[in-house]
Amino acid sequence: MYKPAAQDIHPIAFPTMPARAPAAPHVKQGRAGPSGRLAPGPAGKATPEAVLRAFNTWSFKREQPDNVETLLAAIGAAVARNKPVPFVLYWGKGPRARLAEPEIQCLDYLASMRARIAACYPPGADFTLIQTDSHARLNGHAESRIDAYFDAVAHAAAARGYACRRLSAIVAEHASAIAPDEEPTGEFLAQLAECARKWYRGPDAPETGALRYFRMNMVEKRAVAAAFPDAIFVTFNGGDVRALLPDAMPVFFMYSIRRGVAEKPWFMPGENVLDLLAR
Repeated sequence: MYKPAAQDIHPIAFPTMPARAPAAPHVKQGRAGPSGRLAPGPAGKATPEAVLRAFNTWSFKREQPDNVETLLAAIGAAVARNKPVPFVLYWGKGPRARLAEPEIQCLDYLASMRARIAACYPPGADFTLIQTDSHARLNGHAESRIDAYFDAVAHAAAARGYACRRLSAIVAEHASAIAPDEEPTGEFLAQLAECARKWYRGPDAPETGALRYFRMNMVEKRAVAAAFPDAIFVTFNGGDVRALLPDAMPVFFMYSIRRGVAEKPWFMPGENVLDLLAR
């Protein structure tokens, strides 16, 4: 729920993973060959199934996708145009106003998934980080700290080739994406309120903050779907909060910094990046 200076953060170069060996001629398109790798499609073009197989592994996913067909459709649309597979994800804000080690680990983890995709599909993948400034305001964070943190994230993300957008701007651009009258179940509101008691710093009771958060998400998820109709939505959450995520978008449930860790990096304790660079 919910600047270090530019010269102080340096981009990290990532090695390019070796290309997969071409499949044997007798292997059928989309089938595993003797090496266990998926064969390319016509004229060496990767199939959507092969691209999905590249990242839909327990090295990255925290649980099974809820709809493989929509994932394949999104990948197939990108492959048909020979374009990068588009991914979008929410990036929130915790107590700190500067980058720390978990954020860097997360950005690098995303880069490793992108490299895995590029190894079988050269156009690779694009990532857009949707910075949830509206959630940070709801949680009671000062505007100056919101800007400082998200500006630092945007700088580090740009060094790795990712785009960043503010969630409030996306909602403003898609104002017609008005949510119908939706309310959470008592059980789901209790789940959100439990999280609010930990991170919400607003003037109201945690339960009120949780309800406001739910209502915001009902609008925001429609705006995001309108802004990124061809993208795959990545989340560090599990399927238990699927109701907060865009209904029409395929969702990939992913670990955050490495296999086995799904806690959001902005909530994890960590050493300031400037301190790490000073060593």
